[in-house]
Amino acid sequence: MEKAEILIADDEPVNLTALTRVLKDYYKVRACKSGEAVLQAVHIAPRPDLILLDIMMPGIDGFLTLKKLREHPATQDIPVIFISSLDSDDHEGQGLRLGAVDYIAKPFKPGIVLARIKTQLELKQARDHLHNQNQWLEAEVNRRVQENLLIQDVALISLTQLAEARDDNTGNHILRTCMYIEILARQLMNQPRFAAELTEQKIRTIVKAAPLHDIGKIGIPDAILLKPGKLSAEEFEIIKTHCQIGARPTRVSCPFSK
Repeated sequence: MEKAEILIADDEPVNLTALTRVLKDYYKVRACKSGEAVLQAVHIAPRPDLILLDIMMPGIDGFLTLKKLREHPATQDIPVIFISSLDSDDHEGQGLRLGAVDYIAKPFKPGIVLARIKTQLELKQARDHLHNQNQWLEAEVNRRVQENLLIQDVALISLTQLAEARDDNTGNHILRTCMYIEILARQLMNQPRFAAELTEQKIRTIVKAAPLHDIGKIGIPDAILLKPGKLSAEEFEIIKTHCQIGARPTRVSCPFSK
């Protein structure tokens, strides 16, 4: 397993040397002497998995360095442990409020340093795993949504073709209706009354569903639907029911549900 990358920031060479000796057998270690150097080093690949950050440093102190790390999307999730000789609740509390994950007081106790680093790296690994799982789930949901939309499109096309097969005059009528509806919808987009409702997505959905406006003709007997001559008054009343047939909710019972 590849060693984790630890970045140490302290302006005292003695502290850098001491921490490097403690960590070098377990982790890859890089060292910085200032907050400015930290803000540059974190953008050099590979990015550190964890930062040990001194509070009292010349120039940018540890608190401001952490604040800047948390403001940048690429570094905001890197765990930071403060290391300091300022052993006070105020400094520890301020560091934790800024987003530090832990606080280690000087002088260092090697066992405590190693234990706390190990704990934070395990937590980071768990967070990264959860983040990756969430990304996978999001991608899978999007894939399923696109798959369902494709199935819907295929079903609409199949129903439209079925309507065309039953009525020679329906095909061009369906095409013309789709064009008319799209033209009308786009004109209505410019009207304040409808502008909020008629979004591009809504128009695409309406146009896509338009071919089904005459789907009820599937329920009209062939003798009437395909009659070459003029319809009688009774036949005309029957063919007018295609609107009711098309609007009727579909009720499908599953033979295995009982």
